[in-house]
Amino acid sequence: MGPRKRGGKKRTVDLPEVEHSSGAGEPSEESSAEVVKGKRCKTKGGKKYIGAHVSIAGGIWKAVEASVDIGGRSFGLFLGSQRSWKRPALDKDAAVRFQEACVQHGFDPTHILPHGSYLMNCGSPKEDVFGKSQAMLVDELSRCNTLGLTQFNLHPGASMGSSTEQCMDRIAQAINHAHQQIPTVITVLENMSGQGSTVGGQFIELKGIIDRVRDKTRVGVCLDTCHAFAAGYDISSAGGVKSMLEEFDLVVGLHYLRAVHLNDSKGKLGCHLDRHEDIGRGQIGISAFRDIMNEPRLDNIPLILETPGCAGFEYAEQIQLLYSLCED
Repeated sequence: MGPRKRGGKKRTVDLPEVEHSSGAGEPSEESSAEVVKGKRCKTKGGKKYIGAHVSIAGGIWKAVEASVDIGGRSFGLFLGSQRSWKRPALDKDAAVRFQEACVQHGFDPTHILPHGSYLMNCGSPKEDVFGKSQAMLVDELSRCNTLGLTQFNLHPGASMGSSTEQCMDRIAQAINHAHQQIPTVITVLENMSGQGSTVGGQFIELKGIIDRVRDKTRVGVCLDTCHAFAAGYDISSAGGVKSMLEEFDLVVGLHYLRAVHLNDSKGKLGCHLDRHEDIGRGQIGISAFRDIMNEPRLDNIPLILETPGCAGFEYAEQIQLLYSLCED
């Protein structure tokens, strides 16, 4: 499951009464309503760039407005339709309006992380699917370049009956090809939940892809908290976030970490199900997100929500909750 599309409708935000569960699925000692009470996101967490995946409906520049409306300091977005392999070229005037809106509202390109189309499978052993995926990756990086964006996030791919090694070979082949065609844009690999034949659920698999990418300065990783938990990384336990980051540093290297997708998990630890839940309401629990908000190794990178949202607890409220967890 990926990010929900959202519009940019303005509204007054009231802090919600929030229920949540700990990593074991039981209520924790401190409710997130208590965490939020009396605290505003603008006074703390200055080095944390929290935002959400927002809609481009009405024009790609609308994503900037939508992010401002929910109090985001970073954001994710799609760069075109998710329904078709072939998409109209990016309108140059729209690209200019997008860049102007980013400057106007103070969004640095390093805090904007476009999300790749779910149609892509750069690890597919089927030549037609691989060919279309590779061409779409080139198109996505080209759109980033036109928009003045510096990085692009994608799900690595699925082996679909081939070996993991062969899948990693093809993913890197597609990335190397796209890098030859489009300058400067960094390709950011997202860790996966391990569902089906997807590759990238384990850090060693992300390292395997990175090892095959020729220009190491143009590859990075986005850690999705739900995916990591579903893949077996227990960030819900005390010290779990630090342990995961230490393992990531040992296996991949923290210098490759470019972003985090902030999602609680409907599924239990190691379930391999990609099922996002609202912050503090899933199996990961609020304590882990407190640790994330106070982890200095996650400063100054985009921290982007892709949660389902429910009435009274949508992106704006969850962003406020997360900022309230910051201790300084």
